[in-house]
Order: sequence, then C-alpha cells, then structure tokens
Amino acid sequence: MKNAHLGGLEVSRIGLGTMTMAGTYTSEGALDNTESIRTIHRALDLGVTHIDTAEIYGPFLSEEIVGQALKGRRDQVTIATKFGLVSHKGGGPGVTDSSAVNIRTAVEGSLQRLGTDHIDLYYQHRVDPYIPIEETAGAVAELITEGKVRHFGLSEASPATIRRAQAVQPVTALQTEYSLWTRDDENEILPLLRQLGIGFVPYSPLGHGLLTGQIRAVDDFADDDWRKTNPRFTGENFARNLRIVDEVQRIGAEIGATPAQTALAWLLTRGNDIAPIPGTRRVSRVEENTAADSVELTTGQLERLNSLQPAAGARHDDANMVSIDR
Repeated sequence: MKNAHLGGLEVSRIGLGTMTMAGTYTSEGALDNTESIRTIHRALDLGVTHIDTAEIYGPFLSEEIVGQALKGRRDQVTIATKFGLVSHKGGGPGVTDSSAVNIRTAVEGSLQRLGTDHIDLYYQHRVDPYIPIEETAGAVAELITEGKVRHFGLSEASPATIRRAQAVQPVTALQTEYSLWTRDDENEILPLLRQLGIGFVPYSPLGHGLLTGQIRAVDDFADDDWRKTNPRFTGENFARNLRIVDEVQRIGAEIGATPAQTALAWLLTRGNDIAPIPGTRRVSRVEENTAADSVELTTGQLERLNSLQPAAGARHDDANMVSIDR
C-alpha cells in the first residue's frame, strides 16, 4: 500500500479505525472481540500501518483489543490514541478533561492497555473549553520529551486553537470528519494545515456508513443508534443525501468498485498528506476498504464527484455540534 505523510510521520494512506470494535453502532452483546482481533491482523497483512483508537471507546475496550492484537507485531504499526473525554479525577467517561494532571493519568492507562512503552500519535479528542490549549500542548510536550509519546495531534479543533497549540508543541496531525458528504474543512482547515505542515486524518470517511451503499432506510437501526437522531439521517435530509450515494454507486459500477471503495478512492486524490481511517470490526470490510488503494478514477469521474451537492443537514445534533470547531 502507498503511504501518506502526516507532518514527520509516515503511515499507510488507508488506516483502520477501531471505534466500532467497542460497540458503536451495535449492542455490547453483539460484539465479537475475536473477530475484531482478526480484523486488525488482516489489516496489517494488507499493508495497513496506522491503527486508531481512543480511551473513551468502550470505554477502554478498544484500546485493550488493539493491545491484544498487536502483541508481537508492535513494530509494524503506528498507534494513535486519544485523551480528554475521560476524567480520571472522579468525573469518569464522557467528562471533558485535558488538564495536565489528567493527561498524565490517561497516558499511563493507555500505555498499559495497548501493551507498549510509547504512543506514536496522541490526540486531544476534543478541545477542552475550560483548559487552555497551551496547558494541554505543554503536557503532551513533556510526554514527548520523556519518550512516552512521539507525536501530538488534535481532533475537531478550530484554526485559532490549532495555531495556539502549534506555538507550544508542533502538531503532527488533525483528525476531523471529512468525506464526500462532509467537505467543510476544504475552505479553511486544509489550507491552514498545509501552511503549517500538519497532516490530516479524516474520520468517518464513509459518512457513518451511508457511503457504503448498504443503508437505504434508518428503520433497521437499533433504538440506541445515535444516527437515528442525526440530522443527516432524518426526514427529507436523508432522502436528499441518498442521491449522493446513488452517484457514488453509479461511478463505482463503471470501474468495478464498491461505493465504499469509490468514496475512499476520491478521498485519496485530495493529497498525500491525507490518511483516512475507515472503521470496521469485520475482516470482509477491511479487505474491501484497503482495496481502494488501487482504485483509479478518471478525470471525468472526479469532476462528477467533486460537483456533488453538499450533504443536507448538520453533521451532528445540537449537543454534539457545540463540542467541535473550538
């Protein structure tokens, strides 16, 4: 597989997100940790060198699965994980805390669960409105000096926050949603990242599953599936957004690719400083996703994809929108 460059970090240009291995989009009873470990192993065999997780996934379960899967293969992989959405001072999971003290506690837990002595890319999961980014960046800088962390990342941060963090500790990568139905970052974020030499890691590059072409109705979603209340999956917005999927399917049919492969192939044309992390807990899906590395789109097909109407609806509900772009 070809590689991408995230600042000074080189990774496979298609990575693997492990959030769903901890239960997102499915009930805990339906999880299969053995299948998740097989999925990670298959990804490594296919050339994936970039595995993304976070302490909040589970919480902690995703990191534990990644740690088990990477036993004996640690040197093949860039491990990325995240802090800041678990308060270790009593607040617990879901409580934002990017204080220096909390980061110290978080990194030790992540290192233990991942079975490693260092984290390659350590992200602030969401910007903390109560802790100055300078404190957070400074705490990670200390961990880098100590060798516990190699690179610093941000997630869903605003341009102003990125600049402030960069002034304290160079930022290697920004992780934010980016796909054929979420292209807001092209206006300001991507130019800034390229100006500063920061790589871009798109999460949800398949539109929370919609761009796989497998979802035509939300009725089959579990009652606790957050997509049931996501503005892009409800009402007229959902019907309009299916038109994006229809065009992706048509182009995929022209080149013998699945909709997921077509959507990922488009994303790979956006630059060699972009490394998406499609998430899955299935071997078959990781095989499908990584095959996008060899999919070629014609100039005309790229023009058709580039001209698609933006997705209808906000990408999160009101409660989640307030936590991004801070």
